[in-house]
Amino acid sequence: MTYTTNEMMTVAAARRLKNGSVCFVGIGLPSKAANLARLTSSPDVVLIYESGPIGAKPNVLPLSIGDGELAETADTVVSTSEIFRYWLQGGRVDVGFLGAAQVDRFGNINTTVVGSYDNPKVRLPGAGGAPEIAGSAKQVLIILKQSARAFVNKLDFITSVGHGEGGDSRKRLGLPGAGPVGIITDLCIMEPEAGTHEFVVTTLHPGVTREQVIAATGWEVRFAENVVYSAEPTETELTALRDLEARTAIAHGQAPGEA
Repeated sequence: MTYTTNEMMTVAAARRLKNGSVCFVGIGLPSKAANLARLTSSPDVVLIYESGPIGAKPNVLPLSIGDGELAETADTVVSTSEIFRYWLQGGRVDVGFLGAAQVDRFGNINTTVVGSYDNPKVRLPGAGGAPEIAGSAKQVLIILKQSARAFVNKLDFITSVGHGEGGDSRKRLGLPGAGPVGIITDLCIMEPEAGTHEFVVTTLHPGVTREQVIAATGWEVRFAENVVYSAEPTETELTALRDLEARTAIAHGQAPGEA
């Protein structure tokens, strides 16, 4: 089956979510990837959303954390304060799955503003629960499309801390957990280098060249010594993803492909 770069990105991200793990899910691309994992390789993953649903199993992708689909399909619903204090800050979340508008070489995220904070070019959706997720989850996965505008040498604003300034910066900040362990894009997968915690390319998606990745990265990106290629999406993965997107489009009154 043929597939798009966006589908490759979603499938690659879904594969990173281990079966049985507790995942705190962001809306958008993270939610799509996490639910694809639930429908394919990780049927026993426990999806948690900021509004309180635990064990959500939505039939269509939610429009927001307040979408009733999440509460209606969850094993239980608790208060937002319990989600953050007991589950997240209590060390019970294995993976935080986040999106970003901008990311830097150390996995720090900006979802606040592009440009000056006082006079921004673009005001973004904001932090939500992302700073707490990035700070307290045992591991963090980041998913976004790759471009030089998104992968920047210096963030306009640090909304959520990844590995700070690199090295032992995260440890010195007193943040628990491993921090970001993977950035999954439509071109490649990046992982933090041991010691420096700078993100380097470890996996290229099929058909993608190093030159494409370099052109789409705003810093002098480096490649691991042994770069591998992602396995192409299977028919099962693509069918599950496309069916999920089609159901979502119908439910939300969207044209096909907008989900």
